[in-house]
Amino acid sequence: MEPIKPYKAKFDYSYTLGAFPTYELLNTRPENVRCVFADPGYTDMNKLEKLCGKAGVKLFKDEKTIRRLSDKENVYVIGVFNKYDTVLDNTKSHIMLVNPGNMGNTGTIIRTAAAFGITDLAIITPGTDHFNPKTVRSSMGSVFHMNIECFEDFADYEKRFITGSGRIPYAFMLTAEKQLTVSDCPKPELYTLIFGNEATGLPEDYKEKAEPIFIPQSDMVDSLNITIAAGIGMYMFNSERI
Repeated sequence: MEPIKPYKAKFDYSYTLGAFPTYELLNTRPENVRCVFADPGYTDMNKLEKLCGKAGVKLFKDEKTIRRLSDKENVYVIGVFNKYDTVLDNTKSHIMLVNPGNMGNTGTIIRTAAAFGITDLAIITPGTDHFNPKTVRSSMGSVFHMNIECFEDFADYEKRFITGSGRIPYAFMLTAEKQLTVSDCPKPELYTLIFGNEATGLPEDYKEKAEPIFIPQSDMVDSLNITIAAGIGMYMFNSERI
């Protein structure tokens, strides 16, 4: 097998950094796993060997490869997997990230969505790479439970999932007039919650593309962190369905 190289977006493979996301990979996407590397001193080697055996995946005890691929001292397991395509489920509610710029935030939002049972994420490009190992790690492997699809623009998504479907899109914007409150949260059968870039938010024209809504906050901060805003939005819209 050729040596695994430090990740680049153009590669047809990526890898997990850490034991837990690797377990999620082995349990949910075993058909996509190329191999697994483990530090010979990894303390739960028996569990890892059983999972790899069940998935039919080769396990290499190779500290050198792990140190070469990870700059984190607490990484003892890495799973290498082939990238794969998924499509959004038109019968389920979606989250949309418009030009996300931070891989850690994207991964955290993926993890939060999975916690609330939301399994479909649309990304409007350009944006973060959901297969980047940093995104995979921050999602704690939840990325492997998700349908994630990228779109060049909102119109591309709109044609497939909104027009004529009854789905209602909600754009989270500080300049919106309608507040999101516990007592007055919309409860449509199908929805798409739209969040903008961490630095710039959503462009103003999203007021015409979706129902603009905002989370009320004090004047002591200019805005909520996107992961917090997304978590509040997902909980409010989905609390009765968890």
